[in-house]
Amino acid sequence: MKSTANLVLLLLLLQQNLLCLIWSVLSHRTLMFGPVLCRLPGGIKTRILRPVASVFTSSSRMAKSKFEYVRNFETDDTCLKNCYIVVRLDGRNFHKFAEQHNFMKPNDDRALGLMTCSARSVMEDLDDIIISYGQSDEFSFVFKRTSNWFKRRASKLMTHVASQFSSSYVFYWKDYFGDQPLLYPPGFDGRVVLYPSNRNLRDYLSWRQADCHVNNLYNTVFWTLVQKGGLTTTQAEDRLKGTLAADKNEIMFSEFDINYNKEPLVHRKGTTLIWEKLEETVTKSVKLPNEAGEEVLVTRTRRRVSAHHCDVIGNQFWEEHPNILEDDNC
Repeated sequence: MKSTANLVLLLLLLQQNLLCLIWSVLSHRTLMFGPVLCRLPGGIKTRILRPVASVFTSSSRMAKSKFEYVRNFETDDTCLKNCYIVVRLDGRNFHKFAEQHNFMKPNDDRALGLMTCSARSVMEDLDDIIISYGQSDEFSFVFKRTSNWFKRRASKLMTHVASQFSSSYVFYWKDYFGDQPLLYPPGFDGRVVLYPSNRNLRDYLSWRQADCHVNNLYNTVFWTLVQKGGLTTTQAEDRLKGTLAADKNEIMFSEFDINYNKEPLVHRKGTTLIWEKLEETVTKSVKLPNEAGEEVLVTRTRRRVSAHHCDVIGNQFWEEHPNILEDDNC
């Protein structure tokens, strides 16, 4: 009888501990158990675990199940497959920025060089960008159709390009402007546009280069009238109202002996960045066993970003660089 009573008592104690464990799981608490010395009938000594403290904790499983619903508020911004992804950046309030930093008119080669340097930094960081085009305070970056960077999420692509470009602009400022201080950090806004065909993409880049030509032609004659013609900005603006491209060219040539077609290509055509394989020769030390070292010339091929100031509207550029565009049948 005593052994039966002892067994029943032991089972009751085990049941009590089991209920405590179940309660802790259901209430998302962590129980701290400690050993307690018990004397069973018949003089039998044993140790059992009993809860001695209760501590509230945040269960990872609970957090995931309870709070994860907020992800349903995120917008699915995955870019359509088999499309070129274009991220275009524009300087925010750059007219004011240029004035406060004394940019030269109509073009400041320091500023254009810094823009190109920043764009190069973006391309080297994201090598799925196959071509970039920039002019004035804007730059467009074209991701290849098959790119899977950031799982093709538009927001991720745009914010990364914008942040990399902006930080590079600040980082390399002194390389182009020397001791001239950067008064405040510049800002660049971005947008993402998809182009499904090679024709669409070429038309987009042609549009941006045509915009470069129109703006630069106007700015060149405008500031020529102000700086060399002695007009005020208001008078120069009135003088150019209603004029066509031919009229602007005639004003510069007949009055100031300026041939617009001889202006620097970087001003008239903008800057196109592409990847090219370049061969370089380096000196390498070769040492054979039991022989003196020998210097030899080694030629190797590297993939680097190169800048071009040329026409991208016609066919010549694309025929010279056929690897930029992907097959429309992909």
